[in-house]
Amino acid sequence: MPVPLQVFVRFFVLGLTSFGGPVAHLGYFHERFVQRERWITAEAYADLVGLCQLLPGPSSSQVGMGLGLIRAGWLGGLAAWAGFTLPSAVLMVLAASLLSAHPTWMDGGWVHGLMVAAVAVVAQAVLGLQRKLAPDRQRASLMVGAAVLVLLVPRVWAQLLALMLGGLVGLCALTPPELEPLAPESLMVPLRRSVALGLLVCVALLLVALPWLSAEARPLLVQQLSGFLRTGALVFGGGHVVLPLLEQALVPNGWIDLQQFLAGYGAAQAVPGPMFSFAAFLGFDLQPGLQGIAGAASALIALFFPSFLLIGGLLPFWSDLGRLAPMRRALLGINASVVGILLAALFQPVWQTGIRGGAEFSLALVAFVLLVSWRQPAWRVVLFCAAVGGLTLA
Repeated sequence: MPVPLQVFVRFFVLGLTSFGGPVAHLGYFHERFVQRERWITAEAYADLVGLCQLLPGPSSSQVGMGLGLIRAGWLGGLAAWAGFTLPSAVLMVLAASLLSAHPTWMDGGWVHGLMVAAVAVVAQAVLGLQRKLAPDRQRASLMVGAAVLVLLVPRVWAQLLALMLGGLVGLCALTPPELEPLAPESLMVPLRRSVALGLLVCVALLLVALPWLSAEARPLLVQQLSGFLRTGALVFGGGHVVLPLLEQALVPNGWIDLQQFLAGYGAAQAVPGPMFSFAAFLGFDLQPGLQGIAGAASALIALFFPSFLLIGGLLPFWSDLGRLAPMRRALLGINASVVGILLAALFQPVWQTGIRGGAEFSLALVAFVLLVSWRQPAWRVVLFCAAVGGLTLA
C-alpha cells in the first residue's frame, strides 16, 4: 500500500472513532502513532503538539497534518487531513439535512458513553507522556504548575503563557540529556525550506488581504468564504473557541439563522473528528450564497487552509531550532508544560463533561484498564463505551 494511502486509512479510522474533542484527539493520536505505530517518538510528538499549541487554528488537526507531513510529505499531510476530517464532514452535511426533521437524534446514553471513553483515552495519554516527558521532580513540578495556571485562568492566552513559562524555566534551569535527543531528527519533514518560506509568505499575504476580501463590495461568495478564512487564521485554542468567531462572521449578516447555527453546533458535539467540521454544516446551509455539497466543501477547505499553510511553513524550521542547545533546554520545559495542559484538560472539559456520577466513573475505570493493562486499541474501547452507555446511561 502506498504510504500516503496508508496515512489516509489510518486517519480515516481515527476520524470515525475519535470522539471527545481536540484534547481527546491528541490522546488518540498518541495511542496510535506513538505507542502502536511508532511513527515518531514521544519527545517528537510533544514537540509537534507544542508547536501546534502556539499556532492559531485547530491544534489537533494541525498535529494530524504534521504527522502526515513527517510520514509522507505533502501528500501525507493532505491524506491525514482528508482522512481525519471526511467522516465528521459527511456526518455534518447529513445533520444539516436531517436535523430539522429529527431534532432528537443526538439524545441517548450512547453519546454520553462516547464522552466517558474520551476520559479514559486522555488519562492514558497523560500517563504515558508524563512518564517520558515529566519523570523527574523539576519537570513534574512544571507540569503541575502549567495545569494549575490553565485551570485557574481559563483563557486561551493562559495556555500560551504556560508554554512560554515552561520554555523559559527549561532554558534557565533544566539540563538536557547528555545524548542528543531524538525529537529533532524525528521531526525532519521532507519539505524544502524555500517551499516553507513561500508558505509563510502566503500566510502574510492572506492576513493582509482579509479586510479587502471581507468588504461589502466583494461578491457574496467571496465575503462568506473570507469569514471562514478569517476564523481559521485568527482563532487560538481551536475546538469550542471557533464558535464565537464563526457566529460573528455569519449570523449578523443574515447568512444563517442563530437557532440553526446553534443546532448545528450541538450536532458537532455528537460526531467524531475535528470540531472545525462544523464548517461543513454551515457551508451546506448558508443563504443565499454557499449551499449544498459544493458549499460545504468550500467552507471546510477555507477554514482549514490557513492551518495547512502555517504547519507546512513552520515545521521544517522547528526541526532546525530543535538542534540548538538552548532550544533543547527550552523544549524540556515546553514539553512538560504540554503534559500539564493536557492534564488540565483531562479535568476541564473532558472529566466534567463525561463524569456525572458513579456509573460513568466505573465505566471510565474499565475503559482505562482496557487501554493501559489489556492494551486494547482506542477504537474498540470507544465502541464498547458507546454500547454500554446506550444500555445503562440513557
